[in-house]
Amino acid sequence: MAVSSTPCLHHRSLIANNFRSTFLGEKNGFTISTMPVSHTGILRKTIECKESRIGKQPIQVPSNVNITLQGQDLKVKGPLGELSILYPREVKIEREDSGILRVKKALETRRANQMHGLFRTLTDNMVVGVSKGFEKKLQLVGVGYRAMLEGKDLVLNLGFSHPVRMAIPEGLQVKVEENTRITVSGYDKCAIGQFAASIRQWRPPEPYKGKGVKYADEVVRRKEGKAGKKK
Repeated sequence: MAVSSTPCLHHRSLIANNFRSTFLGEKNGFTISTMPVSHTGILRKTIECKESRIGKQPIQVPSNVNITLQGQDLKVKGPLGELSILYPREVKIEREDSGILRVKKALETRRANQMHGLFRTLTDNMVVGVSKGFEKKLQLVGVGYRAMLEGKDLVLNLGFSHPVRMAIPEGLQVKVEENTRITVSGYDKCAIGQFAASIRQWRPPEPYKGKGVKYADEVVRRKEGKAGKKK
């Protein structure tokens, strides 16, 4: 509510016309009127929480996958393994009679909108992982760079003074082809990605000659060396 000192009715009507105010009355020589918020310099912002395009997609559950749902805890078991996930309060999981899973928002907040798409993706990865599995391929590029399996360890020769020995995490399988191609597979997509990243981290591909450990589908942006630059 805005309060203005107005000595005459003409002034009062002018204010009402210019600002579209509503005249409420006079008291002790003061005119009391209301004005729209937009004219007083006060802005009101409405946060619109749209439904995630990914989050609203249903999750198909194959017949060889068993689902156990207890509150916010979901367990998925298939021929390749078993995974579980605990959902935050921003989202909820529902199972339809047809067996389809749906991840829905439990709150209308911006964070809930972000969690909606994320946990739908994580849930779908679990279902696909225990039924079909995932894999990540890497390639060694460089003279003398080699990989081999010794028991449950992956051994890498990457130009260091000593070989790099990495224990293969439980639940993952590693295959080496032609000593330069590595395939990491399993039912947990997150664990596969983490182990593949740890392999690459030992010798990331350098931009001049492309030597190092890179993902099979990775495109290394090459740089021109000083000797090749034009003067």
